[in-house]
Amino acid sequence: MTRITTGKISRRKFLKLAVGTTALGPFFLFPERVLASQKTLKIAKWAHFLPEFDHWFASVVAKEWGQKHDTKVTVDVIPIEQVHARAAAEIKAEKGHDVFMFPWPPAEFYQHVINHAEIYQTVLLKYGQIDRSAYSSVFNSKARQYFAFADYWVPAPFHYFEDYWKEVKAPLGPIDWAGLRITGKSLRDKLGIPCGLALSPTLEGNVTLHTLLIAFNSFVLDRKGDVAINNARTFDALNYVKYLYQGSGTPEQLTWSSGGNAKAMLARKTSCTINCISLLRTAEKQDPEVAKKIMLLPPLPGSRFEIGVPHAVNCSVIWRFAKNQEAAKQFLGDLIDSSGAGYEQSKGCNFAFYQKAIPDLIVRLSKDSQAEPAGKYVVLKDALFWTRNLGAPGFATPAFMETYNTFVIPRMFASVAKGERSTEDALNAATAEVQRIVDKWKQIGRS
Repeated sequence: MTRITTGKISRRKFLKLAVGTTALGPFFLFPERVLASQKTLKIAKWAHFLPEFDHWFASVVAKEWGQKHDTKVTVDVIPIEQVHARAAAEIKAEKGHDVFMFPWPPAEFYQHVINHAEIYQTVLLKYGQIDRSAYSSVFNSKARQYFAFADYWVPAPFHYFEDYWKEVKAPLGPIDWAGLRITGKSLRDKLGIPCGLALSPTLEGNVTLHTLLIAFNSFVLDRKGDVAINNARTFDALNYVKYLYQGSGTPEQLTWSSGGNAKAMLARKTSCTINCISLLRTAEKQDPEVAKKIMLLPPLPGSRFEIGVPHAVNCSVIWRFAKNQEAAKQFLGDLIDSSGAGYEQSKGCNFAFYQKAIPDLIVRLSKDSQAEPAGKYVVLKDALFWTRNLGAPGFATPAFMETYNTFVIPRMFASVAKGERSTEDALNAATAEVQRIVDKWKQIGRS
């Protein structure tokens, strides 16, 4: 965990202050007393896919806000795989940070946070209504409260190596999921380069396999929050991944840790993957020649056309036990003002939910200075339209998010790909697990 503290007053500064105010008599405040009386704001945030963004957030956004509001701000950066456990520990101890930022909707923790409606009302005056996708990500329709504040999200486009796919006469990449399976096999047979979709129980595996499930017109839960996964479409999706893995996969797909699919692409060991554009930005920085060969596509169409889930959704919560709730509310409300700078500092990864915060998004995409060929990033201009919120077609409910955070879907697909279970057995086991989670949250809702 990385901690960056902002808004502090240095000892040297206090010494200068002491010299300059000696004539004022016995009312001089010693540094320790001033620091003791200064307000504090403690922030925990998930480690961004580009570390430069976290440094800017702490050293510019948090620091300047702290100076403006005479507040000592600390920012703790937490690896994504540790976020959920860290949040649960703070809840158990009933102490920790004033603001806790998640890379996904923290619906499971709705009983331990304030209602964030006041923040949305504040932002409404400047930037208008919250986007529908964000609303579905942070609103608990049963408790009738906003359990988090969402300011930006990260699209997850399809990445592929143009030169590899040219070798199998598909320079524009696979046209759909069927094309990925058929042409991907031809590519591995010819070049020995496998498909690189993440199939392991990681963030990338979750994003990839939930996207694929939607492409097959299947969902974990329906609009009412009831189990919807046990159907022929999920059965077909499971068989698809089985044959995709057998024909064009690699064993590493099933064991990658967080970011493993991106590392494989950057090493040119795989032909394609689903990821946020931090993959491409890293290539532009480390090896521009490799970056030139990586192209982007929207999510591959299936029975539903071009629909995927976000790579991340920045959702900030204020705990009920937070010591400085008022400052936390003000900080989050002010955060939208830095959306444009945040887009630039994240190298275009972060898309604002409030479109008025970045009204020239298409221009920024079309004139991206790192894009080669020029205009490469314009494919992301419609990202909000081909992305569905986690929990679609309904809300990001506690039951759905527990399913997501316990990797039920990746484990289901992996068990079939590995040959550990038949398609039917894997589907039945996952259905039973999701049903247990849904029943648990229904019981909590009645208590």
